[in-house]
This record gives sequence, structure tokens and C-alpha cells, in this order.
Amino acid sequence: MKNNNKTAAQHYDYLIIGAGPAGLQMGYFLEKAQRSYLILEAGATPGTFFTKFPRHRKLISINKVYTGFDDVEVHLRWDWNSLLSDDDDMLLKQYSKRYFPDADVLVRYLTDFANRFQLKIKYGTRVVKISKNDTFTVEDEQHNRYSCLRLIIATGVTKPYVPPIPGIELAEKYTEVSVNPSDFTDQHVLIIGKGNSGFETADNLTPTAAVIHIASPHPVSMAWKTHFVGHLRAINNNILDTYQLKSQNAVIDATIEKIERRNGQLVVSYDYTHANGEKEDLTYDRVILATGFRMDNSIFDESCRPELTLNDRFPAQTSEWESINIKGLYFAGTLMQVRDFKKTTSGFIHGFRYNVRSLFNMLEQNYYQLPWPSRTIEPTAEALVAEVIKRVNTSSALWQQFGFLCDLLVISNDGGAASYYEELPISYVHDSALGQHEQYYIITLEYGPQHAFEDPFSITRVERNDFANADQSNFLHPIVRHFAGPKLLSEHHIIEDFAARWLEDVHIKPLQKYLSEELAA
Repeated sequence: MKNNNKTAAQHYDYLIIGAGPAGLQMGYFLEKAQRSYLILEAGATPGTFFTKFPRHRKLISINKVYTGFDDVEVHLRWDWNSLLSDDDDMLLKQYSKRYFPDADVLVRYLTDFANRFQLKIKYGTRVVKISKNDTFTVEDEQHNRYSCLRLIIATGVTKPYVPPIPGIELAEKYTEVSVNPSDFTDQHVLIIGKGNSGFETADNLTPTAAVIHIASPHPVSMAWKTHFVGHLRAINNNILDTYQLKSQNAVIDATIEKIERRNGQLVVSYDYTHANGEKEDLTYDRVILATGFRMDNSIFDESCRPELTLNDRFPAQTSEWESINIKGLYFAGTLMQVRDFKKTTSGFIHGFRYNVRSLFNMLEQNYYQLPWPSRTIEPTAEALVAEVIKRVNTSSALWQQFGFLCDLLVISNDGGAASYYEELPISYVHDSALGQHEQYYIITLEYGPQHAFEDPFSITRVERNDFANADQSNFLHPIVRHFAGPKLLSEHHIIEDFAARWLEDVHIKPLQKYLSEELAA
């Protein structure tokens, strides 16, 4: 039966679904550019996700208040929660001095951010359907309709990821399970999933549960070794001590074949990863599912349903964070991480805030013919060195998005000028017209080739004056690569520095020699 209560659609150039950190960040840039946009938020406040998660309320994104630097750009290297703006007072350090702040502090900060910049947000607006003809049409629960030329999904991953294990419905979800430790007194508990949510849950239950097992097919990945901050963080890994020091808890590498209820208890069948095919059944009082989240794709109808990837957890995207199959459908925030999955920080505020700024610049270029912001500098080795050294010592974007975002130096065809662009995805440079120039340089910060394999507490560093082996630097260090169109001509590594400050002759003189030779070639 036809619904006659539908109102005429309100039209905008942009609709943003979700007023979390990413939606606010994009709203900030669109507001500043005076574009036509509206943010639709299901909750009553920005950052609704953080009113419930993490369940135990302590963020694992750091808030380092005292860094020794007054420059906000440098300070943001160790501020993982603040959004980008032109107001130096809109930083989370004004709200909390705690290194790991409470999640409620972030909600208050996001609310103030939205109010401070008068972002256009409609709260209490849960989107239930998105369709597309020539434009996108968005419908909410009250049958209000909105249309837009370009749609930006900034909802994050809100639907629990449920692995296909027979009997998994017997497990309690991380999203709903009790956080009161006394509810688990003297119980045997299995937690499925070795991410921070699983270990955060285990840490909470350690004083009361009789036995805690944490299981998944693969070994624990420690963030301090992989440099991926989504892997297990030290703040959540206390249970590892209880495992190795024989305190009844264990971390199990195994495939879970099934879960069954027998005689009032849960029997879990394991196929162990490192035990030559050994299989075993273990019995528990409770099983908790902490296997992460996925995108909720149900609001899209067949006319604009984005293709998914990575076990159908994330939308597949181009190098411009656009759906690979739906033109004009973009993604912002943690959904952007599909482009650098578990490699850098696109899944977190301190990474995607820069991605969102890059996406905004792409949109301005694609739809308003405004070129990517750049500045002109002299095409001399001295001038290029000064610019590169300044950026690698101050840029928070290159620091946070190591090996993913880059700065770009384009030398004009006649060699009479150089243009410096900041904070572009490397893949975007190669996919766009920028990567067709006859002479350009990409500047990044990256870890060395062995950083993920060696013990980070016993790592061999390149000697201070060993310029010939600077490419063996394992710690984060600058790399300059010279391209002609898609062809890599050469690369130069600035030798690693213990304090990550590249300001001395050992850093500058080899770079100047390299650029002088490349410009003269």
C-alpha cells in the first residue's frame, strides 16, 4: 500500500550520515567552504557511539598533554582525539589531562565542537532507507525525505561481526554482555576474539572469574610490535601475565569448530593451531563474542548498495574513498580503513581526521574545479630541502599516516617552478593527473623493512653516520622518492634519528646532495 505521509525531499549538495568524529570533521570543512550540506544523526548528541563504547569507558587513544612543543601541528602527533580546526582551543587537552581519557569526555568535546562551529546537524534522525536515481534519496523513521548529489557515510562500523561458527548464537555479544565483574564470580568464561575489546573484557573479569580463556585462530598481535594501534594495547594486556604466570587463565590459538549446550553448560570444540592437529572439547559457563564490528549495509536498497570487502565488513573503495560501484557515494571515518587495513591509523580519529581533509580537497577539486591547495617554491635543491625538512619535523599527518599519506613536490616541465602539495594518499597521486607529471617527488614517513619482524626492544639501529645504509633504518624516518609518471626513478632515505628530529647535518647534507643530483639529471 502506498505511503501518503511522505514529504517532499529537502535537497542538499551533500548529506552526511552520522555525527561522530568523521561526520563532524567533514561538516567543519563543508561549513567553512559554505557548501550546501546537512548531517543526519540518529542519536541526541554527537558521538552517540561513544556514549556506550568502549564498554568499560576508557579510551585507548592517547591524550598527551605535555609534549614540550607549543606548535599545535606538532602537538597533534601525540593527541589522538582532537579534530582539525582553526581554533587552537578546540583540543581535547582542554577537556582532560588524562593520558587515556574517559569516553564521556570525548562525547562532551564532540558536542562542543559541533556547537562551536555551528555545524548543520539534525538529531534524532535515524536513516532507514537510501536509494538512488539521478540523485540520492534518504528517508528517516518519520518518513522525512532528503536528497543530495553526493552522499557521505560516516556511521562507522556499528553492527557486531558474527563469525560463521555453528552454535555462535549461544554466545553473549560484547555489545550487550554485563560489565559487572560480580556477575561472573567463580565462573569459567571463554572470550572469542583477541582484539582490545576481548582483552578489555578479560581484564575486567580477572578479579572474579575462576578461569578466563581468550581464543581465536591466530596469535596475539601486539601494537608495540606491529605499530598498528588497533592491535592489542598494553593498557589491556594484563591477562597475559596471568596466563604466563600460571594463574588459571589462557590465550588459545585455535579454530572454534562449534559451540553446544550440554547439561546446562557450554561445550566448545577446538582445533588447535599449533598442536599438530590436536582437537579438544572444553566446558564453560559463559562464552562472550568480541570479534569486532562491521558496516550495517541494510539501509541501502538495490539501487545503491555498495559492494563490500574484507569478509563483508567494509565497503570497497577507490583511492578517493568513493564506492567502487556507486558513483557519488563516499565514506568518511573508520570506514576509510579499507585502503590501509591494519597498516596505519585510518580506523581511528588521529588517522582519519587527515583522510577527511584529503577527501574534502578531492571533492572541491572534482565538483567545484578548485585545485588541490599548493604553494610555489624555488626549484633549487636548497629550497626543496628546506621545505622537506620543515615538513618531516612538523607534519602530524605524515607522522600518523606513515606510508599512506604523502607530501608531493611537482617540478614544472621547464624546471622554472616547483609546487608543494600536502597530505595526499599515495595511491591517489598515482591514480590521478598529479601522477602523470614528468618529474615529481613523494615525501613520506615510514618504518623500515624489518620493523614488523625484529624484537622492537632489541633492534639494531643504523649507525649515525652510515649514510650508505640509511635505507636499512628500521625506526620511523623520512623517505623521498623521485618519479617520472608511474615510473620510480630513485629514492632517498633520511637516516633514522632516536628523537625523530631530522635537523642536523647528517640528515640535511645527504638530502641536499641527492636532490642536487636528481634535479641536474
